[in-house]
Amino acid sequence: MTKEKRRLRVGVLGCGPVSQAAHFDACHKARNAELYAVCDVADDLRARAVAVHQPKAAYCDYEAMLADPKVEAVVVAVADAFHVPATLRALDAGKPVLVEKPLGTSVQECRSVCERARATGLVVQVGNNRRFDPGVAFTARFAREELGRLQSLTAWYRDSTFRYTMTDNLQPVPLQSPQALRPEVDPKADRRTYYLATHGSHLVDTARFLGGPIRGLRARRLERFGAYCWFVSVDFDDGALGHLELTVPARGDFEEGFQLLGEHGSARGRLALPWYHKASEVECFSARDGLYRRPLGEDAHTYKRQLEAFADAVLRQVPSPGAGAEEGLAAVQALVAIARSCESGAHVTLDETSGGI
Repeated sequence: MTKEKRRLRVGVLGCGPVSQAAHFDACHKARNAELYAVCDVADDLRARAVAVHQPKAAYCDYEAMLADPKVEAVVVAVADAFHVPATLRALDAGKPVLVEKPLGTSVQECRSVCERARATGLVVQVGNNRRFDPGVAFTARFAREELGRLQSLTAWYRDSTFRYTMTDNLQPVPLQSPQALRPEVDPKADRRTYYLATHGSHLVDTARFLGGPIRGLRARRLERFGAYCWFVSVDFDDGALGHLELTVPARGDFEEGFQLLGEHGSARGRLALPWYHKASEVECFSARDGLYRRPLGEDAHTYKRQLEAFADAVLRQVPSPGAGAEEGLAAVQALVAIARSCESGAHVTLDETSGGI
């Protein structure tokens, strides 16, 4: 691992499970970023982060971390309900932000982030780490350069009943804390909304990343034997059709994948559970030469790769393939549209969405 001489000094807000499993490690391994500061109101979480990861500074007060001139950017890794307030405070302090997905819990609050990002000119990137899977990134380039007009896109995300047995073996044992700041309402109390926001945000962003903007959709939901299933019929802006499936939990292995059919070829991919840091298995076929492309992604630490792209955008003004604030808004609009369509049975266009997921 070769570190660049000029590295983005990052402050991480939130020392909970996602930072312990992903963001701290990404800061250590990124070629162009470093963990400069951590912040958490929970003394035990903050103390462990300091002991294990050895940042230069540690704060219990977010405003104090934002006031530190050596903190050049912020990773927001707290509960979904706090994403937008924390992002706005960082932008007001002049700090670019990498915020965990989803950008927010309502359309209106996500719009406020877009407005503030435009006004400040600061980088806001949403943590849709699947975009940084080498196979997904290759497919996106293939779709732009080789596929021609898209006919259809099918994508699925099936979270396994055995998923947490797998991740418990892959991740460090997470430290929980009774002192941790939590939303007034437990987000996991409403499983329907929690699953759609947490897992559906990946599915929707991958569909948009590979297929382009979504104009509207019609969705159905089925709840049986403790499992939740969404089938979503999608209309893309360019007229292509899409079908998205989200099932949580599935009685089987974790499955995430996609298939694209286009004017000059096709593409299909199967993604691994991201904590394995293994690139997706992708085959892209071009009818122009009758050949398949099957890339080997040797570096599939998607959290590290997304941080590197964020740091390049901040330090060198290199455009990031990550989801910006406007794309984060569009993803939340799609999630709200899915929820509303399930309630009404009607087709919902994204530009008419409002309210929360």
